[in-house]
Amino acid sequence: MAPLIHSTVPVLPSMDLAASEAFYVQRPGFRATLSMPGTYLIVERGGCEIHFWPCDGNTERPRHSSCHYSRHVRGGTHAPHADFTVRGLPLGAPQECEWGMRELYVIDPHGNLLKFGEPL
Repeated sequence: MAPLIHSTVPVLPSMDLAASEAFYVQRPGFRATLSMPGTYLIVERGGCEIHFWPCDGNTERPRHSSCHYSRHVRGGTHAPHADFTVRGLPLGAPQECEWGMRELYVIDPHGNLLKFGEPL
């Protein structure tokens, strides 16, 4: 059986999304593919994406660090949902999100959030 997961996309905290966008675009040469001021930022270069969410400081960072798997999940979000629930992981159904994705959320025993997504 072929692997269901083919790549990962980190979702990182940012104290200032505008400053993060400016740095990633100006310094390492990424381009912003989604910039929602005060809400969310995605930068991309050569097929590599990094997502950012706004946080207010160090107290939020460990609790909300996550990894987002998107566009590389064979069978969309329903395949990992079926696979994980068969293995005994209690999960809610994948959710349709206003930003054009269907996402499945998994929280590990340490509180890390894994998001599996597919474009709607």
